[in-house]
Amino acid sequence: MQDYELTIQHALWRIKRLFPRKEIVTKQEVGVHRTTYGEMVPRINQLAGALRRLGIKEGDRVGTLCWNNYRHLELYYAVPCMGAVLHTLNLRLFPKDLQFVIEDADDQVIFIDQTLIPILNQLAGKIPAVKRLVLISNGQPVPEHQLGEMLDYETLLAAESTDYPWPQLKEQSAAAMCYTSGTTGNPKGVVYSHRSQFLHTMGVLQVDNLALSEKETVFPIVPMFHANSWGLPYACGFAGSKIIFPDRWMGDAPSVVELAETEGATIVAGVPTIWTNVAGYLEQTGKRLPKVHTVICGGSAIPRSLMERMDKLGLHMLHAWGMTETSPLGSTGVVRSWIPENQVLDRRLTQGIAVSGVEIRIADPASFEELPWDGVAFGEIQVKGPWIAKGYYNNADPEKMTPDGWFRTGDVAKIDPDGHIIIVDRTKDVIKSGGEWISSVDLENAIMGHPKVLEAAVIGLPHPRWDERPVAFVVERPEYKGKVTSEEIREFLDGKIAKWWLPDEIRFITEVPKTSVGKFDKKVLRSGAKPFTEAANATAQR
Repeated sequence: MQDYELTIQHALWRIKRLFPRKEIVTKQEVGVHRTTYGEMVPRINQLAGALRRLGIKEGDRVGTLCWNNYRHLELYYAVPCMGAVLHTLNLRLFPKDLQFVIEDADDQVIFIDQTLIPILNQLAGKIPAVKRLVLISNGQPVPEHQLGEMLDYETLLAAESTDYPWPQLKEQSAAAMCYTSGTTGNPKGVVYSHRSQFLHTMGVLQVDNLALSEKETVFPIVPMFHANSWGLPYACGFAGSKIIFPDRWMGDAPSVVELAETEGATIVAGVPTIWTNVAGYLEQTGKRLPKVHTVICGGSAIPRSLMERMDKLGLHMLHAWGMTETSPLGSTGVVRSWIPENQVLDRRLTQGIAVSGVEIRIADPASFEELPWDGVAFGEIQVKGPWIAKGYYNNADPEKMTPDGWFRTGDVAKIDPDGHIIIVDRTKDVIKSGGEWISSVDLENAIMGHPKVLEAAVIGLPHPRWDERPVAFVVERPEYKGKVTSEEIREFLDGKIAKWWLPDEIRFITEVPKTSVGKFDKKVLRSGAKPFTEAANATAQR
């Protein structure tokens, strides 16, 4: 067999030779921008030439502070295909964390969407190692900033040839890097090789995974700065799928629905908070998306109530699990042929089974002893495979690898005999009360089953007798604002969970704080949570 290097250059070859007429559509202030792969390839060549003229060499890091749009996609191709490393910057990080990742990665150049200048401006004078800033203009006046000279993206491209002498790359060379969201300590960098990205893309395309094909129209609402948008940009290039990009309107349900409807989206992808908003908008307006056959959902567990609402709206949710360190695809919730009809929903609500190419186990987080797949025992999920990280950039957190070579995810789960993964919690979020464990995830999902509840996050707070007890932070649905009581929620939970799981307090809030990727940020909840009241302590001791 030929010794063929597995690199992202193959995706570039495919969009040039096989799919030049397929569309890339990006939402704008007014209307949409349309281009094709065929029109984009010469621009990718020009962009690579511009990067070389800016002094970028193989292995140099190139930062992108951009939304989901066609010019970000051009960077996705040009940077790694010329041998540099694409570093997608998380625009929702706190300024100190954003400064840290830019310095830690040693970004040489940063490309920035015009509307994101205020974010980077907070670091003016604090990132001296960055040699150049390149502005991706939207045609509007540039906001005031103290970032100094910015080069113009389109001007740079216009000065270059539409041909570029692409180098012969090694598959083990770095292609991209992404940092964790920094929920504990500094964010940590994960470096993806060309080989890992190539193999991950092949995994994404499989029918029992995300099943992309040339006939699909894919709408990635998951940010391109988060784990390479779940691998969808390259998978679309491999398959030849039409792509729809929401730019900065990914959190706006009316815009999402309109774009999906007018452009004929068939596969959409995003975190549960996106779909909670979309479901509410569809219910209020009566609109529907009949062409959408798959809603890929990851980031956190799907509440049963949300999946049931989406089913009623004709939107089939496909649960996927993974993380930045797994590229991110680790498992998918495709239901196997032998599952009885009355158990299908329960199986769809699990995190599914490990995808081809990924091996998984649950183990005691202290001894690393593997635990049985009996649906009862639960332990830390540990994984291995060709697109699983073997450590972090600059050797951050070396304890994440077990002595026998498995990556420790920090997710706690049980696995049933058929291999279905049921995530119980994060190791830092599971609540220990009176020597027994309470799953904050299961408790949250039970509360969110209440028809008047929009969101619920549960944390454990110190308790004088029980070590920890659960406290629920609840957001009512807008039409029931101020009309839900703690007693009503406790009555709803009766019979659905063990009595000792019942939250000692239910605190109503206007919004659950979220991380940069849309997950509930329990670190923020814990830091601002008041201790238990005496009344709550008395209740727990009865």
